[in-house]
Amino acid sequence: MRAEVAIRTTSKMQRPMKTARPRTLMRLNTSSSELMLILTRNRTISLSFSLSHSLTHRSKVMSVCSSSSSSSSSQKTWIVHGILAGAAIAAAIGASAYLGRSRKFRSRVVGIIPARYASSRFEGKPLVQILGKPMIQRTWERSKLATTLDHIVVATDDERIAECCRGFGADVIMTSESCRNGTERCNEALEKLEKKYDVVVNIQGDEPLIEPEIIDGVVKALQVTPDAVFSTAVTSLKPEDGLDPNRVKCVVDNRGYAIYFSRGLIPYNKSGKVNPDFPYMLHLGIQSFDSKFLKVYSELQPMPLQQEEDLEQLKVLENGYKMKVIKVDHEAHGVDTPDDVEKIESLMRERNLS
Repeated sequence: MRAEVAIRTTSKMQRPMKTARPRTLMRLNTSSSELMLILTRNRTISLSFSLSHSLTHRSKVMSVCSSSSSSSSSQKTWIVHGILAGAAIAAAIGASAYLGRSRKFRSRVVGIIPARYASSRFEGKPLVQILGKPMIQRTWERSKLATTLDHIVVATDDERIAECCRGFGADVIMTSESCRNGTERCNEALEKLEKKYDVVVNIQGDEPLIEPEIIDGVVKALQVTPDAVFSTAVTSLKPEDGLDPNRVKCVVDNRGYAIYFSRGLIPYNKSGKVNPDFPYMLHLGIQSFDSKFLKVYSELQPMPLQQEEDLEQLKVLENGYKMKVIKVDHEAHGVDTPDDVEKIESLMRERNLS
């Protein structure tokens, strides 16, 4: 006798995927049965259960569908087969449900570049020319190379920036002038997008040399850390930048979660001087949010530490949320003041970047 059972489950949120070669997850052999569970990458589960059992009583063959009674040993064999089949079906359903959830977790990602014209330290900064291109265009072009982003938009409250961005092909979302920081601007842009996303990456428009691998890194860090609502990146701090308030420092715990951010030197030793042997960490502007938390963030009231340091990520920590931090090997080249433009251009010439 041969019996075959097939179970197929498909996630509602599943994207179309090409048929992949099946992977065998479980194979169980017995003397009278063969049980094989196959899980394909397109979330289709097939259970193939083969039974071969011959009952011979004198010269007469007994059919499975026969109403005749079988021997005690045959009954026990069928009970064993039934248990194996039930266990396999349960395992198939459980594996499908688990893998479906894990693959859907924070899978849809949008990159948003917030940009405003009226910067107190550098007015019109997004439009400043860097070797012949507006800085916001260079940031957008670098961000397009990231593999984890499904879509990229520029969020701005200024028509001059919007017109410039549309000119080089970027999608633009107009936001209100009342946004107090880039995170709030990202949230407003997210609400205006037609599609729904699980992760929002806040890409600083003043990072014209942002590496796409860093964007991918913070996205993946958030995807694999369900208890975190925010992720960001740090790199090694140069000793000469230790006392520069425009270079934000960060300290993390031994599990990679942020403890604190400051414009001052942290940790701060008794001598009051930068210790050239200590591995200080510099915060890079890029950060990603769980999209549901991003809405919560905008509703939270400003916090004392956040206001004193003028660092929006501190509102996350002050309210008890977890923030995952990854460390990368990257020379920070953000543009905070007009003097930084010349430094960026010199570096690009050295690296033959056009």
